[in-house]
Amino acid sequence: MRQIVCISTSTYHPFPTRKQNVMNRLEDAEVLYIDPPISLIAPLKDKSLKPRMKAHKAPGEKVRDHITVFSPPPVLPFFNKYRWINNRNQKKLAKWIRKKIKEAGFEKPYLWCYSPTSCDLVDRIPNSGVIYDCVDRHSAYPGMIDPQVVDKMEEDLARKADMVFCTAAGLYDTLVKYNENTVMIPNGAAYELFAKAAEGEKAPETVKGPVFGFVGMLQDCIAYDYLEALAKTYPEGEVRLIGRSLPGVDFSALEKLPNVKFLGLLPQTELPDQIRQFDLCLNLFKENDLSRDVSPLKFYEYLATGKPVVSTRVPLQVADFADVVYIAENKEDFIEKCGQALGEWDDSKKARQMEYGRNCSWDSRVRQMEEILKEKGIFK
Repeated sequence: MRQIVCISTSTYHPFPTRKQNVMNRLEDAEVLYIDPPISLIAPLKDKSLKPRMKAHKAPGEKVRDHITVFSPPPVLPFFNKYRWINNRNQKKLAKWIRKKIKEAGFEKPYLWCYSPTSCDLVDRIPNSGVIYDCVDRHSAYPGMIDPQVVDKMEEDLARKADMVFCTAAGLYDTLVKYNENTVMIPNGAAYELFAKAAEGEKAPETVKGPVFGFVGMLQDCIAYDYLEALAKTYPEGEVRLIGRSLPGVDFSALEKLPNVKFLGLLPQTELPDQIRQFDLCLNLFKENDLSRDVSPLKFYEYLATGKPVVSTRVPLQVADFADVVYIAENKEDFIEKCGQALGEWDDSKKARQMEYGRNCSWDSRVRQMEEILKEKGIFK
């Protein structure tokens, strides 16, 4: 059985991202899943993080037969601004991980990394191979980072890796320059779960007009002005937003509209029932460096539901599904495309879209990853 240490950028709980979906589906593997460390000053900004300051002293949590989750010790802040700080953090983290590897009876595990910061970690842990799975343009995130530092860390990690996966064409174009063993594998969907949204009928609604739904992180790169225009165009309808609202985003214009509903972050298992009530699914991004290279999980989950999808031109991957997805060029075109989708969606388009969703399932994505790793001789 393969031994894998996953150095994640997302905590295993409470909701699944690419990291959990990939690790959950790896066959013949035992996985130590390492949650991202918090910085020493993080609880000053968010008091709910205070318990994580000592979480590294707790034993690992067995979340699946083959996965044990650990919370690492806190680290120094500003590691995305100063390489010397990251180097110091990774030295500390490597020592802690080596201890967990020994306790688990691992010998030379594979290191499956999701953050450029791991560039200063992988050489400090004996391993059978390094896989870098790049899911975002990390240097495009806002906050206390130096984009040049982050890009250089990513370059160093990609050069050290035995295999690089990435989720978008723009990421591929960058990373393949550093490592010829680079393959683009976009995000996927838990098809069996989200296809349930296509089953049965909508519940009786008190809303007289159409229900427009958005599922995903409510972050700054979302085109909220499109949602505002949609709510005003269909005052008898309703715009429902499902997801966690990130701090610093201005929702004031939407909060003034009575037909815009913020439902908050919901468990993934509840999403099919919610999406069943949608008439349209919305995939809306502003055009910037981050959105062009993002691979939104919810887009692939939308495909699996069979509900019509209206999207902005970015992220660029939506163009691959232009025969079923309504792609808007601007705000006015978005409103027009919503009306078009409401009027002409039929069973043949629904079936074709759901077939796309099936082909984009997480099971399919992970099998593809494993086959490539075997073909390259990395997975022996």
